[in-house]
Amino acid sequence: MKYILSFVLAVFATTAKADFTMLVPQGPGGGTSVWAEIVAAELQKYLDEDIVIEYYPGARDIPGFNEFHNNRLNDPNVIMVSHGGNAVSFLQEEVDYDYREYEAIGLMNLNIIVGKLLNDDMENGVRFAAGSGNTPEAFAMTLLLCGPGMSVEEYIECFQEKVTWVNGMSGGDRRLAFQSGELNATRENPAAYLKHVAPNENATVWFHHGILGLDGVRVDDPNYTGFLFEGLFYQRWGVEPSGEFYEAYNLVRSFRDVLQKAMWVSADNPNRDRLVAALEEMTNNPESVAAIEADVGKYEWVIGDDANALRDNLMTFITEDALQDLVQFNTEALDLASVYKPELAQ
Repeated sequence: MKYILSFVLAVFATTAKADFTMLVPQGPGGGTSVWAEIVAAELQKYLDEDIVIEYYPGARDIPGFNEFHNNRLNDPNVIMVSHGGNAVSFLQEEVDYDYREYEAIGLMNLNIIVGKLLNDDMENGVRFAAGSGNTPEAFAMTLLLCGPGMSVEEYIECFQEKVTWVNGMSGGDRRLAFQSGELNATRENPAAYLKHVAPNENATVWFHHGILGLDGVRVDDPNYTGFLFEGLFYQRWGVEPSGEFYEAYNLVRSFRDVLQKAMWVSADNPNRDRLVAALEEMTNNPESVAAIEADVGKYEWVIGDDANALRDNLMTFITEDALQDLVQFNTEALDLASVYKPELAQ
């Protein structure tokens, strides 16, 4: 049974029917939904048409993207927004969609920020709520807490000893549990971190995953300097992170973070060039940039063919070993239904 909300939200409802629909694989209030509302409100200023948001929520953010691929791909007025959850699912679950088959309008090259309680050194263990797209956090925590040089089996054992992975919490419950101290770590996209974690005087940044550039090099987040995972790992263990488990982490975080706020159309969409031009105009307008950055932070946009190139670069991260380690850790440590998809490996 498909779960779809029976309404759409007009961002600027100046006409009875908008000319573009932005399909978001979440319900209202989710991080990607909020981002899409902000961006659509600005982007439509540079088009002759309005944009409406259509919400299509479902497990692990898969149904919305499947809907786009199976039923909406040939509609030239539909823009699909990808989310970190369906990016992770692309690697480890049977899904209908395939990012390689679409053209990118553009993406905001974002990050995920992991917060912790201010005076907790995390030495006595981590209490953290599971959720869609949270697999990279589990990998990063395991590496930081357990150190270098272990087998996948040893990392799984260490994770089970040091991390309490709480399933079944909604986003609101997770935030309340962190504020009360029931959880001692949390994670948010940049917009949600600014809203829900940064104002908390009892919280601070633990680590973040960094920004992946077009050149394949990962750099610090300019909004949260000094908390890049690799830097913190080196400070604690005295060596750079490496090995198969780290490569699996690098794979899943790269897909999740690069694709978590990207806009797609079909490969032959006649509106693609016009949408790309509108996005370029939007990102060159100081007022629109300020409106978006006020809620999200300062992050670079990757537009048009550059976004396609970044997507293509992500595909080179997929190896048999990384995929197998990802599936094994998901299955044995996180109790996630995962499948090995050798057809993805380069």
